[in-house]
Amino acid sequence: MSCDSDNGEEGSDEIQRQIAALKDPAIERRHGAVSALKQCGEPAARPLVEALANAGNNDERWYIAIALSRIGEPAIIPLIMAMEKNADREFRKYAAAALGEIGEPAVDNLIDGMASDDRELRGFLAQALCRIGKSAVEQLTRRLDDPDEIIRQCVTLTLWQMGENGLAEVVRKVQEEKTS
Repeated sequence: MSCDSDNGEEGSDEIQRQIAALKDPAIERRHGAVSALKQCGEPAARPLVEALANAGNNDERWYIAIALSRIGEPAIIPLIMAMEKNADREFRKYAAAALGEIGEPAVDNLIDGMASDDRELRGFLAQALCRIGKSAVEQLTRRLDDPDEIIRQCVTLTLWQMGENGLAEVVRKVQEEKTS
């Protein structure tokens, strides 16, 4: 199977075939499509984000989100950019889940995205960070002193939402501010 951009239309056709297979009633075909799309990597990221935006049901969204999460880092920016433009809650929920599964490589971009004026978007980005969990705490903590007030507030709230993983850092920061 060849789906890289050097193969032009043939590569694009293969990506579209695999995306269509994510809707197949046979679970083995869906799992195979997820694996194939992971192998495609970056060339499949944008078509998958578009498919997520146009998905007709949560089963489709689920498998598309899994494929995006398996692609990993190349899917981060396209997902966040699409979340900024697409206010559909179902789209954002599954995009955030994919970003959360990508994990630590997505953290800085998720935090940067919190500078948005869109409160709902910030909430979905925070959910992705909470899903990442402990491995996001260090980067979140570094941003407690961010020059952007919205980012500082979002980072603080996200650490708070993380419970024991992030709460200790918020308490430490408050204690530092009291002693300075």
